[in-house]
Amino acid sequence: MALSGALLRQCPLLLPQNREGTAYEGFIAAQGREFHIRILLPLDFQLKNARIECSWHLKKILHGYRHILKQRLHRCPDLVSFMVELQTVLEIALKNTEDLHIPWPPEYYSCLVREIEILGWNKVTYVDTGLTTIKLKAEDSCGRRHLITLKLNAKYPTEPPICLVDFPVHFTVSWTPQVTTPTSSLLDIYNQFLAALESLKEFWDAMDEIDEKTWVLEPENPTRSATTRRIAIGNNVSVNIEVDPQHPSMLPECYFLGADHAANPLRTKLNNNMHLWDPEISLLQNLKDLLDVDFPSRAVLEKSDFAKDCGICYAYRLSGATPDQVCDEPRCGQPFHWACLYEWLQGLPSSRHSFNVIFGECPYCNKPLTLKSSVKKL
Repeated sequence: MALSGALLRQCPLLLPQNREGTAYEGFIAAQGREFHIRILLPLDFQLKNARIECSWHLKKILHGYRHILKQRLHRCPDLVSFMVELQTVLEIALKNTEDLHIPWPPEYYSCLVREIEILGWNKVTYVDTGLTTIKLKAEDSCGRRHLITLKLNAKYPTEPPICLVDFPVHFTVSWTPQVTTPTSSLLDIYNQFLAALESLKEFWDAMDEIDEKTWVLEPENPTRSATTRRIAIGNNVSVNIEVDPQHPSMLPECYFLGADHAANPLRTKLNNNMHLWDPEISLLQNLKDLLDVDFPSRAVLEKSDFAKDCGICYAYRLSGATPDQVCDEPRCGQPFHWACLYEWLQGLPSSRHSFNVIFGECPYCNKPLTLKSSVKKL
């Protein structure tokens, strides 16, 4: 897998433990030291459901950064990106662990309190007892509420704090507050945060319209950082879109999920009508025009029995995921969770593998089924 090659280059001491690429074990290096770690991914490769096991010493070092790592785990698109983030956090944690033995100068506290007073205590939602972690609240021009968490060290303000914001992951990487001079302050960071909020206004406007006017199947409770939406279109068919937060008025990446007889006509319409995309109108209206559909509401689709349970586990949601695989036989159309269908086909004596595809039969109508076994494309 390409992922394994990239991971080996980034973390040469972390090795795959199975052919599926769901288990990795080895060491992560930082500050000239190596720490044992084991990562277990679910069959659908969703990082947010991954399990990370490590030595007690590494747990102790990362104890105060658990919420940061959990946030990164939810935002990173793949394991390689997360390992880059983990190494960065570990480097900072090790450095700050060494700094714990050095008394922080009294000037740090007096300066920080003065800066909070200038900013305004009404903008502060949390301050820890050591004055090292601060959470600030803000509203953008559309009234949406946001938080920024600042983790400071003893060298602030000559060294910038770690900033945690609910921004799309690629945007977060490119946005770092500039706190590099003695005259920099919390007010400067806060104003840069407000400017960043406004630069994402068009993106959030587009996503809010989709959330309000369609039935979003996944994510169930989207955060401000989420750039994908799986939108229900009709019985046994939905579309997953990936929106570029820096260019939200452009045609998003689209991937249709559902039976071929329902999804193929939509793929054809999208390909034939791409030239009609108009960046001057909303993203949702463009999708309606190109696909020639009027996205139905949740109430309408539920009445039409759209939200069918998985035909294997008999549940609608499994670890937060809804059924996204469907039997192509029009008279069957039974939906399945990817993970359930993967395990089912794996257990069939008649199933066979070819590269990363499993071939088998529908458990309901015996129609031939195919499923990508190593990489699930959403």
